[in-house]
Amino acid sequence: MQVSKFKTNINCEGCIKSVTPHLNALDHVESWQVDIDDPDKVLRVELEEGDEQGVIDAVKRAGFSIEKM
Repeated sequence: MQVSKFKTNINCEGCIKSVTPHLNALDHVESWQVDIDDPDKVLRVELEEGDEQGVIDAVKRAGFSIEKM
């Protein structure tokens, strides 16, 4: 299991609801959470594999910006 961190612009509960189906659809994601209180809006993702690009693509498809920390 690997934990990856990303800086995002997911900044409210509504944003989290928007991105949820995109992240939950990824087979290799065990769990994820966004710290909307953090200035960097940190997304932490537990991955079974190292497919960070899949996470990045999913968040961008949901309409948010994301970059690896």
